[in-house]
Amino acid sequence: MTHFHPVALEHASRLINHGPTVLVTSRSKDGSRRNIMAAAWSMPVEFTPPRIAIVIDKKTFTRELVKDSGAFGICIPGAALADLAYAVGNGTGRDGDKFSHYRIDASTGPVLGLPVLEAGCAAWMECRWIPEAHTEDAYDTCFGEVVSAAADERVFQRGRWSFRDDNRALQTIHHLGAGNFVHAGQVIQARPLG
Repeated sequence: MTHFHPVALEHASRLINHGPTVLVTSRSKDGSRRNIMAAAWSMPVEFTPPRIAIVIDKKTFTRELVKDSGAFGICIPGAALADLAYAVGNGTGRDGDKFSHYRIDASTGPVLGLPVLEAGCAAWMECRWIPEAHTEDAYDTCFGEVVSAAADERVFQRGRWSFRDDNRALQTIHHLGAGNFVHAGQVIQARPLG
């Protein structure tokens, strides 16, 4: 039984606005090659339509696949997947299929057919790549328009994150460097001033 449910596109930016480490999935246009990598730098840049920016080094296999297919996926791992996020972030898919090597069970996204992960992840998004001619050869930043999104209802409900003690394994992770992560952890509710 899946706990994943569609996320309204107007709420898609909330899936990454707090800066979690993400897993970027990609595949070739003909579907014969695929890859997964970790990225620490991503953010929403527009609400309607929902658009994001993510840093994917222009020399990587992932970037090659994104340019070929015109699309990429964003999967948001929970704390239980910290080891996997570190592993897929420290090797290239040119040497072999990371999905097979790490026994990653991926589903197929409903709009663009990208690999998406649900087991151990808090959410995922399918993004249509937005080529930027003036930055393509100069920068590693990529832009994408979110065309579908889903989240695990145990940690994301009614367009909001809900981090609690009982969903710790699904709480998003944030990379500190050298394989160290923190998870989203304790929520602090702001109080009105004055």
